[in-house]
Amino acid sequence: MYKTAKTRLSLRGMSLKVQEIMIKDVITLGVKASVNEAVKIMDEYQIGCLVVVENGNAIGIVTERDMLKRVLLEAKDPEATKISQIMTAPLVVGNPQMTVQEAVELMTHKKIKKLPIAENGNIVGMVTLTDLVRSVAYLEHVFSKVYDNMPT
Repeated sequence: MYKTAKTRLSLRGMSLKVQEIMIKDVITLGVKASVNEAVKIMDEYQIGCLVVVENGNAIGIVTERDMLKRVLLEAKDPEATKISQIMTAPLVVGNPQMTVQEAVELMTHKKIKKLPIAENGNIVGMVTLTDLVRSVAYLEHVFSKVYDNMPT
């Protein structure tokens, strides 16, 4: 019990940056693409979302959930339905220098599970709720090992 409390206290003092855990290869899709095209890309790369771009600028995001709610449940034709019709916009973004804690707070406040990371107007990464949970779990594991090996 004491070790867990000590580990949690140490984690609160950490300032792990988003850039240290973000996925750097973000897949994008043009705003005029069909939902069917998006599904094929998401399946090929085994990913749960795509950043939507227009004229090189990120303008929205489309997730598996968007497709379920706005295409499948509404019985729309995925070939005729454009990404622009179902994407979430405006795009909420974080930055590489923000802490994991700040990312969690932003995602919780905005009720999102995927946070594109932008720097100088360009998308440079993506952080998901899963990434954040894994990073905290990993840090707890590391701190636990360090604490276990500390002399008493």
